[in-house]
Amino acid sequence: MKMPHAASLLAIAWLAGTAPAALAQTAPATNAPAAQPTAADLKLKALYDAEWTWRQKEFARLPGSGRTEGGADDHLPSVTAATQQRRYAYWSDILKQLDQIPDAQLSHEEYINKAVFKTSVWENATKIKYKTYEAPFNSDTFFWTGLNPRTPFSSADNYRRYLGRMKDIPRYFDEQIANMQAGLKRGYTVPRVSIEGRDKTIEPFLAAGTDNPFYKAFAAMPDTIPADQRQAMQAQAQALIRDAIAPSYQKLLTFMRGEYMPKARKTIDAYSLPDGKAFYQDQIREYTTLDLTPQQIHEIGLKEVARIDADMKKTMADAKFQGSFAEFLEFMRTDPQFYAKTPRELLSYSAYVTKKMDGRLKDTFNNLPRYRFTILPVPDEIAPIYTSGRGGLESCLMNTYDLPSRPLYNLTALTLHECNPGHSFQAAYALEAPNRPAFRGQTYFSGYGEGWGLYTEWLGTKLGMYETPYEEFGRETFEMWRAVRLVIDTGMHSMGWTRQQAIDYMASHTALAKLDITNEVDRYIAWPAQALAYKLGELSIRKMRAKAEAELGDKFDQRPFHDTLLTMGSVPLPVMEAELDRFIQAEKAKAAAGASGAAQ
Repeated sequence: MKMPHAASLLAIAWLAGTAPAALAQTAPATNAPAAQPTAADLKLKALYDAEWTWRQKEFARLPGSGRTEGGADDHLPSVTAATQQRRYAYWSDILKQLDQIPDAQLSHEEYINKAVFKTSVWENATKIKYKTYEAPFNSDTFFWTGLNPRTPFSSADNYRRYLGRMKDIPRYFDEQIANMQAGLKRGYTVPRVSIEGRDKTIEPFLAAGTDNPFYKAFAAMPDTIPADQRQAMQAQAQALIRDAIAPSYQKLLTFMRGEYMPKARKTIDAYSLPDGKAFYQDQIREYTTLDLTPQQIHEIGLKEVARIDADMKKTMADAKFQGSFAEFLEFMRTDPQFYAKTPRELLSYSAYVTKKMDGRLKDTFNNLPRYRFTILPVPDEIAPIYTSGRGGLESCLMNTYDLPSRPLYNLTALTLHECNPGHSFQAAYALEAPNRPAFRGQTYFSGYGEGWGLYTEWLGTKLGMYETPYEEFGRETFEMWRAVRLVIDTGMHSMGWTRQQAIDYMASHTALAKLDITNEVDRYIAWPAQALAYKLGELSIRKMRAKAEAELGDKFDQRPFHDTLLTMGSVPLPVMEAELDRFIQAEKAKAAAGASGAAQ
């Protein structure tokens, strides 16, 4: 375990004063009690309740369904340009109405609700403003995948709605293709280099029989559904795959290979897009919820890279490696001891880390969610170009494709981040959080969510999760990976860096496999600013923890600190910091009251 360096504390000091102007202030001290809502409270609640009902219908979600398997309706949402502009007009009007509600007249909880709601609506409106729907995918996230479930449904009604969505795919794909054609005409596309080979993710869906991924959910239908219903729905699914699914994917593949990919832009930077400079700045604000310039973020990244580089070299010495840092990186990338021989071995390693963390949860949180996730391999159809892992409420995916590119020493950090107590745990925590407006349960800000994921990797150093210097080096190389992103993303999108320059920079600073490095750089090219959220969010959380430790001294307890952080749900980083400040002041008052009572 490494204590924060002085350089680390300096690196996080920048966060003060970086909040977007609309969110920079804390909740007014004169707020009315929550038990008696003010007129402003009621006006705000009416606004966000109406918008959420509208939004659920717009995006084909069942009312009150949350994020569980039964949430999707029996059709897919409309994505036409006309629909997008109608949504833009609606959200723009919502923002105007929000500006008419004075913050000072809101109760504390409604003040938080407004901050979350306004930021969410602004993000949705801004995406449409730049017509990002004309490039509806990136290097590892596609509108044509994820339409089939990872696991079987539990009820016949969910299967019936799934069949309805399958039937709607031809219409949905036609609208996406029309949007992409409009993007091509104005030079707004996903960069050509970052989509190389991504067309292959369409190929598995060309199968016209039961080997199509859409049929997997029907092959394992639960016995609780009567046999005659199962057989009828299986027959309907096979007909839809043959007559609607496979032809739609073939049409999409023909378009991608014959028209889109050959004409996709050759540039890689966001600045070269229409209104690119403003677009990239708004992307930064969307993903980080902070008002920082590309240059500021670049400088933060350089400082963090230098700090972590020193940590990695110390760990190399702890491993008693004789040789240069470059030789150590090559050793870590190539020595057989660090690699699984079978997919199950890799999945088992991740499962071990998850279960080991279960034993430390009581020392980390007071409140534990009941909802449980499973660990699954990344689906074959996307694994070659997918990231190493990704966690969610239902499952935590681990990539078992190309095992020589999946070092086991990274898995402790990866599993903490993606599974437990990272994203899967975090999603379950949010699901069981205190009763709040429905939109709060399904709003996600990358700075908060990814910041938590990266924070949990560091937290593992305080919980004894890293058993060898190699695993600690794996954690450090993951931290370096997120710091390098700050340099690479801003470098490519605003400073003229080339793709190869970014690849070389990442390869020289991390022990990531070369396949991962290439996939990651292509992801940053195709998804401007998203990768900035991780490190900036983690720095924000670490800053607030350091503040709590300094002000509370031996009264600091990480359990209520973490409970407070996760119970608030996903919020913009300035709101998170303000809430953690309230926690610190409350804990100080509690400690003072205890001391006063003891003195008497």
